[in-house]
Amino acid sequence: MTATLPDLAATLNGEFAGLTPLERLQAMVARVDGPVVFTTSLGIEDQMITHLIFSNDLPIQVKTLDTGRLFPETYALWRETEEKYGRRIRAMYPQAEALEELVNDQGIDGFYYAPEFRKNCCGVRKVEPLGRALAGAAGWITGLRRDQSANRSDMDYVAFDGARGLIKANPIFDWTRERIASFTAAGGVPVNALHAQNFLSIGCAPCTRAIRPGEPERAGRWWWEEETKRECGLHVDDDGRPMRADNNRPAEGDAAFERLPQ
Repeated sequence: MTATLPDLAATLNGEFAGLTPLERLQAMVARVDGPVVFTTSLGIEDQMITHLIFSNDLPIQVKTLDTGRLFPETYALWRETEEKYGRRIRAMYPQAEALEELVNDQGIDGFYYAPEFRKNCCGVRKVEPLGRALAGAAGWITGLRRDQSANRSDMDYVAFDGARGLIKANPIFDWTRERIASFTAAGGVPVNALHAQNFLSIGCAPCTRAIRPGEPERAGRWWWEEETKRECGLHVDDDGRPMRADNNRPAEGDAAFERLPQ
């Protein structure tokens, strides 16, 4: 009898601990019946995975979410990576109408004024494009690591994503940042120039700062918000519930920003 996707995810999760990252990617390709997609943010973890995919000619689609607010250094790295490997990283953009409505409603940098505004922005610029990036996929590769944040420490190598109906794998989940940096340096893998300036986790330019000594790796993301589960909604919880905002719900209880007349 053919294994169900949750059963296959559980089997792969048990096997991954004894495999290298390349072997984990190869296992996903061999065992998952359908297209496998890797979504890269072009951070150092994702550059390692991109290198493994492109260098070994694995049949995995590599896609990135271009929010329109990325750092110039990120775009430069995108170009450099395509030139080095001779492969295209497919771009997914926000829907134009939704983006226009968002900016006209909240302002160009409205995300600074209320957590709900920031979640709305992530929803339009990242979560919705991710849905299109994964449409039709049976497997999803990510660059999540156990030690990136407390929110991610209890995730698995492989899990069934009930919200999207696919198998989600984290092939470098047990690798440290230091180990990844050594790998990329030894292999000549292109990395973002901002990493050398203490930008360890790099997202959109307005929402990312360099971290200070002693701060956790993701402290520079949405730093103006309270220190809670500051995530953008791309990843879901164990019940398959997307951690995303209702993009149509206005912010409540925040008098620091008022919508301006149209």
